[in-house]
Amino acid sequence: MTSADPAADYLAINRANWDDRAPIHAAAPDYDVQRFLDDPDFLSGVVRFDRPRLGDVAGLEGVHLQCHIGTDTLSLSRLGATMTGLDLSGASLAEARRIAAAVGADIDYVESDVYAAAAALGGRTFDLVYVSLGARCWLPSVDRWAEVVASVLRPGGRLFIRDSHPVLDTLDVDESSGLLTATHAYFETAEPVVWDQASTYVAPADDEDRHIAHTTTHSWGHGLGETVSALLRHGLRLDLLEEHDSVPFCPFAGRMTGDDLGEWRLTHHPERVPLSFSLGATKVS
Repeated sequence: MTSADPAADYLAINRANWDDRAPIHAAAPDYDVQRFLDDPDFLSGVVRFDRPRLGDVAGLEGVHLQCHIGTDTLSLSRLGATMTGLDLSGASLAEARRIAAAVGADIDYVESDVYAAAAALGGRTFDLVYVSLGARCWLPSVDRWAEVVASVLRPGGRLFIRDSHPVLDTLDVDESSGLLTATHAYFETAEPVVWDQASTYVAPADDEDRHIAHTTTHSWGHGLGETVSALLRHGLRLDLLEEHDSVPFCPFAGRMTGDDLGEWRLTHHPERVPLSFSLGATKVS
């Protein structure tokens, strides 16, 4: 991990990495693609976890920003929403379209980076903007993201986010002490953090599925206050903010305990660190 020139083409760099990840994720047990194919009522663990907070989406027109291979998008469609998914990775959308076609789901997928979403969606607006795990960290400005959210929401439309907590994003295991230590920025910075990793965050289906050729990514931190303030600036009203002691992936191997939803908590003292959050907001005008 190193600091890098913020003028670097982060979109091309991140797109290449996510194009490599897409087939790995579609084949990995963590994404439960086969269960979606086998069970017409199956929903992703992320959507099941937040369903009580999400409320009734039946009849809503929704857009899932940074939808990746579309398992959460498909889950919302199964709950009765008319869904559109948007992502910068063509390979991810190819997997999303394949899965949707296999189960007969009518979902529109659009290839675009988030900041160009309004134009890519042809000026359409929606009742629901949905954002799920690990999306906003790939964006340099949370204010620009909030502006896009507001631009694609109808008046009275709502935003729903489930994301990793920015406190979690600061943590790493100190190699000398073995302790979890805040080593990364909590607040948004101008410069990205550059990662060089040949692996992804899920267990691949087999050893042959491990290959990631484009190993570099650029990411940014966004504090919780920065996120809320950006949404308020762009005309949204905060309706819900909950912090959770769990996250639907295992960030620290050997230190976490999983549950039936695929949520992971620190095995010792889970009450000490927030690992994810849910946020709901409404566009007031």
